[in-house]
Amino acid sequence: MSALALLVLLSPFYYGYVVKTVTATLRWMKDMGGNPSYRVYKSFNIRIPANYKIHGIDVSSYQGRIDWQKVKDMRDDSVRISFAFIKATEGVILTDPYFQRNWREAQKVGMVCGAYHYFRPRFSGKWQARFFLQNVKIKKGNLPVVVDAEELDRVSPARMRDQLKAFVNEIEAKTKVKPIIYTGLTFYNNYLAGYFNDYTLWIAHYYHPELGTDKTIKWKFWQHSDRARVTGIPWVVDFDVFNGDNLAFKKLLVR
Repeated sequence: MSALALLVLLSPFYYGYVVKTVTATLRWMKDMGGNPSYRVYKSFNIRIPANYKIHGIDVSSYQGRIDWQKVKDMRDDSVRISFAFIKATEGVILTDPYFQRNWREAQKVGMVCGAYHYFRPRFSGKWQARFFLQNVKIKKGNLPVVVDAEELDRVSPARMRDQLKAFVNEIEAKTKVKPIIYTGLTFYNNYLAGYFNDYTLWIAHYYHPELGTDKTIKWKFWQHSDRARVTGIPWVVDFDVFNGDNLAFKKLLVR
């Protein structure tokens, strides 16, 4: 064996390449036969849609006390958590008991954050927006305000849309940024499609990969699982992807 060949074989770069190749092959074999639109990530305990580079979570008091540094540090191959949507308020009187802590601690470790309001259509949308803004201080670098609209709340679809419109109008008037609308795929198709086309959409849809390939819905965020395991969070958590690259993500942030 020549001296050059021996050097190659003994090189850590060579063994790094071999290990990487073997690991990739084993991963391919493990995922073989599954849906090609997804890949299993053991650390997160879920299947994650392929072809998306920016991943995040959304949390509320249901997740308990979160160690945000551990959340920030967690990584499985190329997947790491880059953003977090945090529940702040609900209706006109309810605040999430963990919001202030989550909002402070998540941003302290460098997490890109957005705050969301759980919308109750039976109450005034304008007053809900004002209540939200009394509890949340939006600043440069945050994600836009999110309104979580996923139930009729015993009112008609028309009234729900009227109050939702009042909410988003008030938020935009006060922050100068269009809010994001979060909803489930079925609720969107039944009640919202065609009414809020100018707003960034965040769609929840867990059971099929079609949302990732459906070009008729102009979504930017996809909540694809509600069963992820994340280091630093004691309970399962929702997992999301952003539909775009880093430049598109940064353009979305409050300036």
